[in-house]
Amino acid sequence: MLSFALTETHRMIQDTAREFAQNEIAPSAVERDITGEFPAEIVKKLGELGFMGMMVSPEWGGSGLDTISYVIAMEEISKVDASVGVIMSVNNSLVCWEIEEYGTEEQKERYLRPLATGEKLGAFCLSEPQAGSDATHQRTTAVRDGEDWIINGTKNWITNGSSADVYVVFAQTDPAKRHRGITAFILEKGMEGFEIGKKEDKLGIRSSDTCSLHFTNVRVPDANRLGGVGQGFKIAMQTLNGGRIGIAAQALGIAQASFEAALKYAQEREAFGQPIANFQAIQFKLSDMATNIEAARLLTYKAAYHKDTGKSYIKEAAMAKLFASRVAVESALEAIQIHGGYGYVREYLVERYLRDAKITEIYEGTSEIQHITIARELYKEFQG
Repeated sequence: MLSFALTETHRMIQDTAREFAQNEIAPSAVERDITGEFPAEIVKKLGELGFMGMMVSPEWGGSGLDTISYVIAMEEISKVDASVGVIMSVNNSLVCWEIEEYGTEEQKERYLRPLATGEKLGAFCLSEPQAGSDATHQRTTAVRDGEDWIINGTKNWITNGSSADVYVVFAQTDPAKRHRGITAFILEKGMEGFEIGKKEDKLGIRSSDTCSLHFTNVRVPDANRLGGVGQGFKIAMQTLNGGRIGIAAQALGIAQASFEAALKYAQEREAFGQPIANFQAIQFKLSDMATNIEAARLLTYKAAYHKDTGKSYIKEAAMAKLFASRVAVESALEAIQIHGGYGYVREYLVERYLRDAKITEIYEGTSEIQHITIARELYKEFQG
């Protein structure tokens, strides 16, 4: 039966995430946006709440919740601070999920358990200086040396890059096979030859640290190989499918924050002797924002539902991310327009929403890549 009602558990998670975001995240969000300070204490508290391993089985220290629960929490956290949202998203979607899905029992015990409880933080390392949207073009190499692998190369745009403890790194183990020669490895901060580059000075999500990673003859035991040799690209793509649901939820949170700020301001700001909310031009903007946000939410929930019920969710996740990220940018732009000059200054927050929103159209697959993914899935469906 089709139902749009949240369960009691979902509502409890929503209330918990909303209360935590308002009480623990909001007070420092503006200052951290200015300084770029990583929210270490907030992340630790998220772990204590069970929000850093929401979908991980309790067997490995996780909360054992469904993807819809995760989406609900992500929206509430990101509505207050998208920087905290992406830190949470990477750990949940890109690191915990793939280690639980592809890791050995020993890897799960050693890495997944502390990641799921928030004791440690994870990073997903796929992008390179010459391999962004074309993730098949990996130049980081891993060469077998007895029971070890020697890794050399550079990774770019790594979220949680300088703050993580555990890194899933993709490297070329057989260049002749191109994407079929890519293998995944679990690395730890502090391994000899593993260097962390300068933190990027970004437009938005500024308190989420993003940096490059450099590997010079890093020796990694074969026991740290994640999945089979040559399975890395498949692992990365399947992981990103789920990650896109998390980014759609992040975008949804930014869009909702923009809408609520615009609605509040429109009802308080007066022009020509009345609130600007009375003017049709403003009403059209607000109604379009609300409609688009609701559509984005339904797409995101549908993608989460498909993942939870074991259905294919490649197309659904791509659609959710494509549309929700567009709505986030458009909603933030309209919120600034409604605020007028005040929308251009930090005091009114909406300028931060725009800066945070733009990256949702870029990372975990650009909007252009989402279009290609959706089209490919449509062709497959048409061909049966």
